Amino acid sequence: MTGRIKVEFKSLERPEGGEVVVFADDALSVSAAAAAWLGEAGLALVQRAAQIEKFKGAARSTLVLAAPQGIAADRLVVVGLGAAKDIPATDWARLGGAVLGKIAGAQAHILFDLPGDFSPSPEAAGDFSLGLRLRAYRFDRYKTKKKEEDEQEASPAEVVVHLAGPDAARAARKAAKAVAEGVCLARDLVNEPANVLYPEEFARRAGELAKLDVAVEVLGEKELKALGFGALVAVGQGSRAESQVVVLRWNGAGADEKPVAFVGKGVTFDTGGISIKPAANMEDMKGDMAGAAAVIGLIHALATRKAKVNAVGVVGLVENMPDGKAQRPGDIVTSLSGQTIEVINTDAEGRLVLADVLWYTQARFQPQFIVNLATLTGAIIVALGQENAGLFSNSDELAARLGEAGKATGETVWRLPLQPEYDKLIDSKVADVKNTGGRNAGSITAAQFLKRFVNDAPWAHLDIAGTGMAAKQTDTNRSWGSGWGVRLLDRLVRDHYEAR
Repeated sequence: MTGRIKVEFKSLERPEGGEVVVFADDALSVSAAAAAWLGEAGLALVQRAAQIEKFKGAARSTLVLAAPQGIAADRLVVVGLGAAKDIPATDWARLGGAVLGKIAGAQAHILFDLPGDFSPSPEAAGDFSLGLRLRAYRFDRYKTKKKEEDEQEASPAEVVVHLAGPDAARAARKAAKAVAEGVCLARDLVNEPANVLYPEEFARRAGELAKLDVAVEVLGEKELKALGFGALVAVGQGSRAESQVVVLRWNGAGADEKPVAFVGKGVTFDTGGISIKPAANMEDMKGDMAGAAAVIGLIHALATRKAKVNAVGVVGLVENMPDGKAQRPGDIVTSLSGQTIEVINTDAEGRLVLADVLWYTQARFQPQFIVNLATLTGAIIVALGQENAGLFSNSDELAARLGEAGKATGETVWRLPLQPEYDKLIDSKVADVKNTGGRNAGSITAAQFLKRFVNDAPWAHLDIAGTGMAAKQTDTNRSWGSGWGVRLLDRLVRDHYEAR
């Protein structure tokens, strides 16, 4: 990835030269430190420029003054915070991303000192630095020639955030950096083309987490067949690339502490198999492993910030290709659980991968809970667009905690139903279950299918087809691959499952 930036926290000393950012509310009030630095002449200049540009101080709006007369800055950026009463509820990560999007110089100074009596917490400063880092991400390693617009999007190499009590905020900044690295790792994986990132290469990259004291175990196709991963292996049998399962274990708590578990669908390219997809936009199917990428990014974040939790990440890696050896519609496969599955559509392959990996995870590790992530159904995009991931769960407590974490991070989820009545749509006349119930309630029947492979373990399924790839552009993400889920699940762990 490119766009790495250095973020420093320093006290509220006066910056000299370079690019400077200050904040204003909707009354155009600035902090005492900003007012002292700008001086009477500088404040008057800002007021006049705001009047001319019709700058009202609305949240995340900006007023830019180049070479402002009488101010010791090459460029002054005034960023709006909205009404003073709303400042405490600011999404600090989003604000950080918005600010970085307005910085043009090689180095910038940000006076993270706010108008009125509100003083941002160390956690707010950490989230602000997270937003800076996430906005700086670029995936351009395959560009041999940089265009002018690429240069205009370039981020500064160094950002100095000036704030009261920088020492207290540095721990939050360090934790935020770990999460940013996890998100950016996930983005890198999703953005890679499938000729570069096939199952074995994905497994190799996951193995690099061993440098962070993560225990890594890779199960190759021969081992998977011997263990009985019949559903997963069937998906990949039409590809020249061998299927893989990677198990990652971060042990940050006591040996007797049950782990929390995260499972990811990792279809490194999905043609649909014999039930082949239309050609239009098939190139997007390089991102059908966004769930697995999020799991890798999450374990990276937990290990980097030394989270006090035992966590397991398990990803199933396959390539779904049409071939003389590929599985066919009408085939019946035997899953690791022993349940038989009638394959109605080979393009409903992700749930076959997850069926075996979910069963393996709950049987081997007996975790406190399992959360799986998967770009599973187009139906979830029809239902929720790109604003929310679909949430399905057999645990009200886990679902509620995921909802809270979503609101805190902006990676929001919307819970949909799981009901026995939907099971009738995936009942098979010749096997225990069929892998699709047709168009109606497509996301729900996919979740009902997965539910059969978790027994009574607390479990949640996140359908991230609308949020994990071909993602919408936001203040914190300008990338095709969003890394969605890393922040959500890190927050879930931090708020509820880490030892205090």
